[in-house]
Amino acid sequence: MLKSQAHLRNVAIIAHVDHGKTTLVDGMLKQAKVFRNAETAGERILDSNPLERERGITILAKNTAVTWNDVKINIVDTPGHADFGGEVERVLNMVDGVLLLVDAVEGPMPQTRFVLRKALGMGLRVIVVVNKVDRPYARPEEVLNETFDLFIELGANDEQVNFPVIYAVGLSGRAGYAPDDLQETLTPLFETILREIPAPMVDVEAPLQLLVTSLEYDNYKGQIAVGRIHAGVLRKGMNVLRITPQGERNSGRIEYLFTYHNLSKQEIDAASAGDIVSFTGFDSIGISDTITDPNNPVALPPISVEEPTVRMTFGVNTSPFAGREGKTGWGTSRRLRERLYNETRHNVALRVGDGSTPDKFVVSGRGELHLSILIETMRREGYEFEVSKPEVIYHNDPETGEMLEPVEEVHIEIADGMTGIVIELLGGRRGQMVNMFSENGTTYLTYHVPTRGLLGFRPHFMRATSGMGQLHSLMHGYVPLAGTLPGRQFGSLVAWENGTATSYGIENAQMRGTTFIEPGTEVYQGMVVGEHIRPEDLAVNVAKTKHLTNVRSKGGEENNRLTPPRTLSLEDCLEFLAEDELLEVTPLTLRIRKRILNNEDRQKEQKRRDKMIAGA
Repeated sequence: MLKSQAHLRNVAIIAHVDHGKTTLVDGMLKQAKVFRNAETAGERILDSNPLERERGITILAKNTAVTWNDVKINIVDTPGHADFGGEVERVLNMVDGVLLLVDAVEGPMPQTRFVLRKALGMGLRVIVVVNKVDRPYARPEEVLNETFDLFIELGANDEQVNFPVIYAVGLSGRAGYAPDDLQETLTPLFETILREIPAPMVDVEAPLQLLVTSLEYDNYKGQIAVGRIHAGVLRKGMNVLRITPQGERNSGRIEYLFTYHNLSKQEIDAASAGDIVSFTGFDSIGISDTITDPNNPVALPPISVEEPTVRMTFGVNTSPFAGREGKTGWGTSRRLRERLYNETRHNVALRVGDGSTPDKFVVSGRGELHLSILIETMRREGYEFEVSKPEVIYHNDPETGEMLEPVEEVHIEIADGMTGIVIELLGGRRGQMVNMFSENGTTYLTYHVPTRGLLGFRPHFMRATSGMGQLHSLMHGYVPLAGTLPGRQFGSLVAWENGTATSYGIENAQMRGTTFIEPGTEVYQGMVVGEHIRPEDLAVNVAKTKHLTNVRSKGGEENNRLTPPRTLSLEDCLEFLAEDELLEVTPLTLRIRKRILNNEDRQKEQKRRDKMIAGA
């Protein structure tokens, strides 16, 4: 028999990137008296991952809980970037309602559409929070109307369209029922959550059912699974059965059981249906596994996420510098394979498959950022490996057999004077304009662009707009191939021999293009040290030294005036890669290199390819 758990509320905070989700959670934690001194708690408290703090984005969904008027509110903070949509999709299975944050200036954005569509499809109650109403040029009423139109467009039913609205300034922890009448606290928001988000309706007497939606790891307790109890009661020391989405069954025993309270886990003896808990007891457990009663096992439907659109090949580092900078023993194919397959256990949008050789693995994700975050995380852990150029994943039309490619809906905001250059850039990448309008000196563009046209596009866009433009994309669907796209315009400057780069050698290389290294950098034959000014590659000897002809002359290298090298970020390196190049990733260095390091062998391979193309 279903009963209401009136003492519980489960809510997720969803929004477009940078609309203030994590900052609002900060305010809720502080006002719920989580900290003894709220002034010293800091900002973006839940963004504990160093990468999240550096990039200013949420990457991993986080759980916390606060108590308000004797009601426990489980809060899940979710990512806002489309590439981490898999995180959003799985945590929505744990909640009964969502707070949809919308910026009072920007209004609904691409990711707003994505997360709202998921929430409406699961029948969740939505509270709209118009955030940052204190910003200059805030337009809360227009933003509310745009949000209502989005609900209608996404097919919301009558009950969902009749959503409650809260106006807030998350940074200062203020909220109200009207944009010009905010209280000094978030009390209106808490009251609306208790009033509008339904309490879990569950059967406590039924056999146990829990769906694993997240994984954590503790050095002492081992693998920790997180999920919501859908039915029954979970007790410490209880014998349970684990059912995987493939139907495999394993028996286990609950060793530790925790519930969330404020920012920490609180060990408990039992938890009933409707609550979000974490537990240990299985050495191997995965997302979408069902934990159930061994005497009456009933599996829950597994979590489904959208398919990946981009893939890369990860491989063991085969450069001459392999083993120098990574952790000892962490560069083997066994270790790399283990790490990548472990990632899929909690990163549900990621796919890993075996490559063409035992030391290569094909890793597929939701976008360039999704994969680059994995690369950055692994290098910080001490791994060293090599990756190939990102490529899109094509599908075949089941009816016609026609090749289809993924297309993304791209939303751009730029100053009016930069419109021409952006239209030219997107036109060259087979983009099709869907909408364009100008307002208050800003032009808003909507395009449909093939995903392969967006690979590496962001650095070009930021340079073209002097860093002032905004670009957001969202998966739109699959369409027939749009045709060929222009490749890289310039070739690479490739090191001729092993050695240490000198000022004299780099000065000569800079006559042929832009360099990526500085004097004193160790190089090896086949390593890319710069970008050529012509389309073809050029081998240069950056380790060349100047022969002194006059012992009385001052060391000439000190007087060389070199152009500072172009520093490449991880995203820049991935964008720069050509088909015949790899990126060597280590904890200390990113090096672009040719697949074939030997200059003569590479030239022979290029001639062979040219003959094949000419013959075709």
